[in-house]
Amino acid sequence: MSLSQPVRFARFLALAVPAALLGGAYVSQYGFGLYPCEMCWWQRWPHFVAIGLAMLAFTVPPQRVWTALAALAILTSGAIGLFHAGVEYGWWPGITSCAVIASSGAGSALENIMNTPLVRCDEPAWTLLGISLAGFNFLISSAAGLAILALLAKDRRT
Repeated sequence: MSLSQPVRFARFLALAVPAALLGGAYVSQYGFGLYPCEMCWWQRWPHFVAIGLAMLAFTVPPQRVWTALAALAILTSGAIGLFHAGVEYGWWPGITSCAVIASSGAGSALENIMNTPLVRCDEPAWTLLGISLAGFNFLISSAAGLAILALLAKDRRT
């Protein structure tokens, strides 16, 4: 059975968006030294899941189901991003243990502890136009997840 154009595009988005967001996260981490806090990691895990589900959508029937599940994983990351952004902007309290020590892994353990910063979840590492990386993850993931579901629904109506 041939897939319709909306389903093929939804499947493409379900793979491309989380891959691009994870790629951007790793470039910012390793290229620009913006180490992730604990809640940043929480946002990455659903994207890993979404990529796996989207890859299944390219190989295993039923493609629509795998694509819809990938969209839900992307939306989950967006919801975590909203929570994280709210913590950064002071809209609500965060998780009290939410801080990690960023480590490059080079040198002795003592050197790593002494020379690496503490990464807090309630302080944005970077912003553009007042929007933090968590805020951008919320915006992009939410829009992409809803677009994927809308494309799947559009196909259902035709």
